[in-house]
Amino acid sequence: MYRKQIQHPEFESFFLPFCGHLDSGNRWVRMAKLIPWTEVEQRYEKLFADNGMGAPAKNVRIALGALIIKERLGLSDEETVEQIRENPYLQYFLGYESFRCEAPFEASMMVHFRKRLGMEDLNWVQEKVAQRAQKKPESPKDEEPPKNGGKLIVDATVAPADIKYPTDVNLLNEAREKTEAIIDTLHEPLRGQEVKVRTYRRRARKEYPRFAKKRKHTEREWRQAIGKQLRYVQRNVGHIQQLADRVKLSRLSRRQLRDLWVIQELIRQQQHMHREQMHAVTGRIVSLSQPHVRPIVRGKLAEPVEFGAKLSVSVVEGFCYVDRLSWDNYNESGDLIAQVERYRARFGHYPASVHADKLYRTRENLRYCQERGIRLSGPALGRPSKDPTHSRSLRRQQRLDERVRVQIEGKFGVGKRKYSLGLVMAKLARTSETAIGIVFLVMGLEKALRTLFSRLWKYFARLAHRPLSTEFAAA
Repeated sequence: MYRKQIQHPEFESFFLPFCGHLDSGNRWVRMAKLIPWTEVEQRYEKLFADNGMGAPAKNVRIALGALIIKERLGLSDEETVEQIRENPYLQYFLGYESFRCEAPFEASMMVHFRKRLGMEDLNWVQEKVAQRAQKKPESPKDEEPPKNGGKLIVDATVAPADIKYPTDVNLLNEAREKTEAIIDTLHEPLRGQEVKVRTYRRRARKEYPRFAKKRKHTEREWRQAIGKQLRYVQRNVGHIQQLADRVKLSRLSRRQLRDLWVIQELIRQQQHMHREQMHAVTGRIVSLSQPHVRPIVRGKLAEPVEFGAKLSVSVVEGFCYVDRLSWDNYNESGDLIAQVERYRARFGHYPASVHADKLYRTRENLRYCQERGIRLSGPALGRPSKDPTHSRSLRRQQRLDERVRVQIEGKFGVGKRKYSLGLVMAKLARTSETAIGIVFLVMGLEKALRTLFSRLWKYFARLAHRPLSTEFAAA
């Protein structure tokens, strides 16, 4: 049944349930209490010069809080500012004493916030949040070293960058178009005095689509297409060098100067690969807009090669820590010793067990763990034992270890499906690292909220089962 009720409330008579106060149980109010804002402020203020010049910067609660809000709600920079302007709980989270209707800052300030807060700062905040949630001392100093305890889970993943799948022909065609635009800019003051240099852009514009629209190509066709585009780009760069003798390069924008530097390195790499007939080179450029991105060969069935930052991550009691971030590929097994030592620095003792995949079970790592009484999960090196009882116990232990280790795979899944770890939209290396660090910080805050809620639920559960006192029972 449906009853027709069309309501048109007056704007002035709209009821607000706040009664002048915010709800203390709101998630943003509880999350604000988990972050040590005073300590973060002391660390943040060291980034700025104390000369009294320039406009004062936004405080760290606004900068870090805005990045957390954006990642937690999955918003764009512009929508983040609008949500903050409309929501009093978000304004409280940013440290405002009262609600204000105007926007707190321009959306472009989000880029500056990401530049100022690096991965080390976010990891430091993550450790502080974990310490508050777990109620553990920051740096225990005992005369006698404590025994090993706890579980350390380690693994590596890739945070893909927002670039299209690169091919040599596409990169060279994009470089050709950018060099043509640079030539047009440099020739502008010479218009009417000299004839513009020949770039063969019309021919190149016909040859590239003819190749790109073909579904399959032979090795010879690939090599010919790369050679043609490479010669076009080389000719354009030579013309740019000639024009630079007569026209100042200051006419170019910062983006064009940066593109010109990247294109020159791209030409060197493509010449080497084309001459040696190979498809790999050190520091290979796969994107002109993001030259810091490198191909990371992972060997996965769905995506054998990923393009982004590689991360070595450790998980302790549900909290994730980014121990290493690199734009170049590396063997993550070499990070195990550093991750174990970092665990000891955080908690004052070595872990009782380290849970990792087979890649980490190198002889060096096994020897290191054995000397410190740490059990490293996984099958033993060498031939399997002939004792059936011993083999069954080993297989059972491996299954139990795998159940613990799979927790980090779930963390990667949450970061890539729920948050933005699956596709980093930032363009600069610095801002991309900050975007990655914010993902793990938000996941840590969510874990801390669940930990505090579970602790509170257990407290009320104990109160419910506590026997009544004699005085209360007599009354």
